[in-house]
Amino acid sequence: MPPQMTDSAVNDANSLQQFGAVFNYATIGILITDHKGTIVNFNKYAETQFGYTSDEVYGEKVEMLIPREYRSSHINERRHFHQQPEPRRMGEGRDLFGLKKDGRTFPVEVSLSPYTVNGEIRVIAFVIDITVRKESEAVVLQQKKALERITAEIKQLNVQLEQKVEARTQMLRETMAELERSREELSEALENEKHIGELKSRFVTLASHEFRTPLSTILSSAFLLEKYNDMDAAGQRTKHIQRIKSSVLGLKGILDDFLSMGKLEEGRIQSTRQELSAAEIGELIRNILTDMEQLLKEGQHITFEFDIGVGITTDAEIIKNILINLVSNAIKFSGEGTTISILCRATEKELSVAVKDQGIGISREDLKHLSDRFFRAGNAAHVQGTGLGLHIISKYLELLNGRMEIQSVLNEGSCFTIYLPRI
Repeated sequence: MPPQMTDSAVNDANSLQQFGAVFNYATIGILITDHKGTIVNFNKYAETQFGYTSDEVYGEKVEMLIPREYRSSHINERRHFHQQPEPRRMGEGRDLFGLKKDGRTFPVEVSLSPYTVNGEIRVIAFVIDITVRKESEAVVLQQKKALERITAEIKQLNVQLEQKVEARTQMLRETMAELERSREELSEALENEKHIGELKSRFVTLASHEFRTPLSTILSSAFLLEKYNDMDAAGQRTKHIQRIKSSVLGLKGILDDFLSMGKLEEGRIQSTRQELSAAEIGELIRNILTDMEQLLKEGQHITFEFDIGVGITTDAEIIKNILINLVSNAIKFSGEGTTISILCRATEKELSVAVKDQGIGISREDLKHLSDRFFRAGNAAHVQGTGLGLHIISKYLELLNGRMEIQSVLNEGSCFTIYLPRI
């Protein structure tokens, strides 16, 4: 009869049986090594993981379950672990791999727990196959990379879209600006067309009026001259001959104005500069005044004050045309018995010639338009003229880089002063 087991022995047997059940039927791989790294136990799940039977691994080094490229480093790590044994999770921060019997590798996660049996250190290794997790992580990583790539592509598309929008916006701005310029040009063209139409209308009205009056005078005087053919009618003949001369001169002045305006606006008149001494300037102005005396009304006279001692570089012919125009206007718009004053002075920089009359004057409102083509002041309708004189003068002064100032008081007279640079 076998000896009866004590309660303590029964408990030990039960514990050993329970441990064996846990060891063999655990759902993770478990293997036990001694202090030399020799496998002393290998559970069923580990057999499934690695493809070895427990008999095939018993007595073998644990490195047989590790890929060849990691074995040497694992031996060093195992020795270090046995020097300072403590529970730890292996592979923190790096990937671990197991080696199957058929040579395939698979990712694992390993936890180590040292314990002592009869004074000898042994190590339990818990091995988890993390292939599925790694595959999931790989999928997640791929998805993350794909998402990053898609995000980068979207950002690039956004940048390209913004650039296209900016380019289209710029094109739209330029198109709108071009349309605005075209609109302004069209508006300006229409305004110019309207202005030209008004000028044509004013020209026709002006020409028909200004030509009709002197031509009628010439015709009637010529008719009357036929009657005054005896000696006693000499005075009457002289009177009508003078009327004819005056009318012809008036017509000539009108034609001269038209011709000068046309040449100026077509750019066919160019200034030819020459040096004129003070004496030559004085002689030029005196000759002009002498020629203008035939236009003086009864009782009118011209005074000339000359106060320059230096010369000027300018175009004498243009100066002559300007002064003839100014003096003839002074005579025309002043009454009988009035004085027309000419004052010529010079400074270091410029020469000035002032023509002052005692005529009808110019209103403040009309002063703004005196240089416009065909403009006639409101109080000058009864005086013969084309309204081109001051416009022509302004064009002449542009050629000489000069300027003109006008001072006038209605019904008291006007003063036109031209300034010409000396060089």
